[in-house]
Amino acid sequence: MIDKLEELNKKYLEVEGELSKPETVSDLNLFKKLNKEYKSLGKIVEAYQQHKATMVGIDEAKKIIETEKDEEFREIAKKELEALLVKKTEEEGALKVLLIPKDPNDEKNVILEIRAGTGGDEAAIFAGDLLRMYQLYSEKNKWAFNVVTFNEGSSGGYKEIVCSVEGEDVYGKLKFEAGTHRVQRVPNTETQGRVHTSAATVAVLPEAEDVELEINIADIRKDTYRASGAGGQHVNKTESAVRLTHEPTGVVVECQDGRSQHANYDKAMKVLRSKLYELEIKKQNEEIAGQRKSMVGSGDRSDKIRTYNYPQARVTDHRINYTVYNLTEIVSGDLFSFTEKLRIAENAERMKAGNND
Repeated sequence: MIDKLEELNKKYLEVEGELSKPETVSDLNLFKKLNKEYKSLGKIVEAYQQHKATMVGIDEAKKIIETEKDEEFREIAKKELEALLVKKTEEEGALKVLLIPKDPNDEKNVILEIRAGTGGDEAAIFAGDLLRMYQLYSEKNKWAFNVVTFNEGSSGGYKEIVCSVEGEDVYGKLKFEAGTHRVQRVPNTETQGRVHTSAATVAVLPEAEDVELEINIADIRKDTYRASGAGGQHVNKTESAVRLTHEPTGVVVECQDGRSQHANYDKAMKVLRSKLYELEIKKQNEEIAGQRKSMVGSGDRSDKIRTYNYPQARVTDHRINYTVYNLTEIVSGDLFSFTEKLRIAENAERMKAGNND
């Protein structure tokens, strides 16, 4: 492990040197790439330097115990050594986690899709509740959250809504939200007070960068139409809404968020790239022999991942068997306990997989 950490420390210093070069500063894409790598390596290097300081402290305490004649000094050194040995064990555990190969997509921005599932109007309303939950979660993480396109439900909420989320470590946190979410509650339309079960599906697509995916513009059919709001009323009188069809795959995306056709085209292209990137990732995974299915979910819409039970104020994540009774806080964007536990589960799987390889 120490050899690996020394190697990363050396790499960190090399990247630091590259960042200070004028040719790097003038190349925005290269600067962004190296700066991202520098920040990522910095977390490991900082932890490693702290661990090295602990090891020096252990050696010094042992030396005092071995050579010091004053019994009081020796007792102080023994207590110091005990504390440092505990710290050493904790630091080694943390460093092992930091050395686990990260998902290369973790630092990417995402395209977030929420679709109403079974449950009719109530499912659409629940999709709207999930949207608000992710908006508030994004605010807490200081992420930029923007709606790209939507299709409203007849009684509120959304049949489908697509958003972009930009910031630090967005995919690394939001990827655990992909799958089917169930809600159990009494709908406003229910006169008998019976609890109904409805569902909505969430897809979290890592945003593709230009260097990762080549798209032939000739393969894309562009259609324009008038954007419309609730009740079928036209938002504007020009054909600013954009629909893009990638003919080789049949993938279709739409955007009607802005008044400018150009802005809507750019947003639609961003969604299209992410969808095609997701298809490419799935294809690569299928080609890997013995691909393991993660306990924290494959991101497939058919995976039932979480249940929100309103009568009991209970939220259960089925992948890790984790239940809390603070539903109001959860739907107000406090997803941090779920994210942390799912990350721990994912890291444990990665460590186990690494030991088996």
